Amino acid sequence: MHILLTGSRGFIGRTFKQALERAGHTVLGGVSPGRRLGPGECVMDFAHDTRPEVWLPRLQGVDAVINTVGVLRDSRSRPIDAVHRDTPIALFSACAQAGVKRVLQISALGIEGSPTRYASTKRAADQHLLGLAAAPGGPSAVVLRPSVVFGRGGASSAMFMSLARLPVAVFPGPMLTARVQPVSVHDLAEAVVALLGPALEQRGIIECTGPAPLSLGELVASLRAQSGHRPAWVLRLPDGLTALSARLGDLAPASVPWCSETLAMLGSDNVGNPARFEALLGHAATASQELVARAWRI
Repeated sequence: MHILLTGSRGFIGRTFKQALERAGHTVLGGVSPGRRLGPGECVMDFAHDTRPEVWLPRLQGVDAVINTVGVLRDSRSRPIDAVHRDTPIALFSACAQAGVKRVLQISALGIEGSPTRYASTKRAADQHLLGLAAAPGGPSAVVLRPSVVFGRGGASSAMFMSLARLPVAVFPGPMLTARVQPVSVHDLAEAVVALLGPALEQRGIIECTGPAPLSLGELVASLRAQSGHRPAWVLRLPDGLTALSARLGDLAPASVPWCSETLAMLGSDNVGNPARFEALLGHAATASQELVARAWRI
């Protein structure tokens, strides 16, 4: 297939691009403004490309579109309303107009019912795409909702690995109780390749998770053990200091993953049923005890 891949230089998009090209697909990569373009790349500005007519010329000859663009928090250069909602909605509408056969949206697990801005903007784009797919002549669409995506190059993964190196760790209370099912970025890429090949008939929402849930504190402890370190001393940060640390995170650059939005999202578990995801893979998803070897060191 000829595939338009947004966010092709991001953590997830870069891994997807490599996997898709190995599978024999041709990938047109979307790159943020201000970067030098390489072969098979073009500029796609998710902060401003909020009209379908901007996207229509880019979709000429395109068989499938994969949207991997996302931000954790709002910023002037990457406003979350545009990046998560307005621009994807414009892109998906253009796909329907252009007759694109297949559209994959990388969303997030745990956004249903969440009041956070991150969740509400993601939900809006997901619902728009699924609505287009349900209409006569609409594109074949899949919304993939991963739990925490783990791999080298991911900001949250780097934060977890940094915490795993500390002999004494002070965790915000929610990190010791909130449960996740981390998924290897390579497993996620493998599922996307399957959805553009043997699993073309798949539709709707697919939860993408590892085999079993664990708390974020347990995840960091597991990553520490996998890295050959002895167990760390773990202390709980008082709730008042947790809230203060999140507010200080709000003042940090947008690339810093800890902020008030993150704290709010930790208020609910980020877990799901891996059965449909593992059926796509044809094997068990990478267990949390194997993440360092199979997603960080490669």
